[in-house]
Amino acid sequence: MLRIPGQAGKDLCDKTLGVTRRDIMRVGGSAMLGMSLGQMMELKAQAEEATEGGGPGWNKAKSIILVYLQGGPSHLDLWDPKDDVPDNVRSVFKRIKTKVPGMDLTENLPKLAQITDKLTMVRSMSYTPVGLFNHTAAIYQIHTGYTADKVSPSGQLEPPSPKDFPNFGSNIIRIKPPEEDMLPFVMMPRPLQESNVVNKSGTAGFLGRAYDPYYLFPPGGDLDQTKMDRINVDDLQLRPEVSMGRLNRRARLRDLINSGMPQIDRATEKYGLNKYYKSAMSLISSGRARDAFDLSKETEATRDRYGRTTFGQSCLLARRLIAAGTRVVEVIWPKVANSDRHSFDVHVGLSARMKNESGPMLDAGLSALIGDLDERGMLEDTLVVAIGEFGRSPIRGVSTSGNSNTDDGRDHWPYCYTAIAAGAGIKRGYVHGESDKTGSAPLSDPVHPIEMLATMYHSIGINPHTIQYNHLNQPRELVKASPVTALFG
Repeated sequence: MLRIPGQAGKDLCDKTLGVTRRDIMRVGGSAMLGMSLGQMMELKAQAEEATEGGGPGWNKAKSIILVYLQGGPSHLDLWDPKDDVPDNVRSVFKRIKTKVPGMDLTENLPKLAQITDKLTMVRSMSYTPVGLFNHTAAIYQIHTGYTADKVSPSGQLEPPSPKDFPNFGSNIIRIKPPEEDMLPFVMMPRPLQESNVVNKSGTAGFLGRAYDPYYLFPPGGDLDQTKMDRINVDDLQLRPEVSMGRLNRRARLRDLINSGMPQIDRATEKYGLNKYYKSAMSLISSGRARDAFDLSKETEATRDRYGRTTFGQSCLLARRLIAAGTRVVEVIWPKVANSDRHSFDVHVGLSARMKNESGPMLDAGLSALIGDLDERGMLEDTLVVAIGEFGRSPIRGVSTSGNSNTDDGRDHWPYCYTAIAAGAGIKRGYVHGESDKTGSAPLSDPVHPIEMLATMYHSIGINPHTIQYNHLNQPRELVKASPVTALFG
């Protein structure tokens, strides 16, 4: 019979009192602190040994910010303008010069034009869409490095499953957890969603929920540009009825139970549960995470610089979280595809949307993020990547994915598009690759999205070929690609 020692008859919150039998009943036997043994076994808070690697850019990044431009921004109308092309290819927006010759943008990005000397532009992103012409399947690939097992003819995927491949951020924080007692991975201002599929590729999948991101989901619709002022992080603070003394007493209770259950203690030793609990308690008691989310601590000028939009304030919050010790932040474009207004999924109404909504939002937020990080000295060890799941068709008004498009719209186009990278040893003022005359295909140095993932792993000191084991105990590489080391200088 399992016997757990303890005092009888006392049930007060006085920290000087011992643990009571009533305490034990509250804990619920082996379901310590509300967690079953099975759940506990999934908690892998202890960092794994560093993987081997090297070469340009290796281990330069301490943290990563992915600016995920969901919907597929039009490269021709943003950062890869073309001249001397047919009218149905040419952007309606004017070409503008930037600080770096050869890195011309369109007039939608005047602020980004002033900081091109701080970044690399990859104009040769490309992949062959085998079932990946639609958003959900392409989103899964760019976040996990793998294609989904089941893709319907419409491109829709099944709901998230524990057998899914993990989001790249989950892989990173498992192998290299933060050095501070801080939220390791934050996703905002919403979970990943497309159509009726919510958070596919936005979880830790077969790694277990211990490595899920912290989802920031402030109240308000996706057109509400003030929602970041209503961030709710109540789960990062103690409930009013729980004092620090009571919290510490629960920790002692856990230690007592463990001492009476050596079999569990031995079984879970390698998972570093003591470290896990201590980090969780420290995170809550210190207020470090709550403070990081408090945008009111920024000056009005700084907030204006990023843009008073959901996207802009998310970029600002990303900088604050990285400064506080978060390892990975994913800023998701606030509007899903298959929608109107400031969505990048511009099958119709491209000109007005890009000029008045998505263009200014992107320009202010991304330029401020890169520029601000650089001014604070944080760009040296922070990798910033801005990328969508694909680009838009060179010819306006044609259907490439079965969608209807007007003369003022472009359809999905994975064969050629543009990504931005900056920081952590990435070359400054550099253009990698070149698209052809119409922006239809790369002329040189094509880069697959999973190669960009490999580059992100490489930058933070993780070999992208590192083997992990899925839910069936099958070996799987983090990603089947090598880093693009030519991006580093």
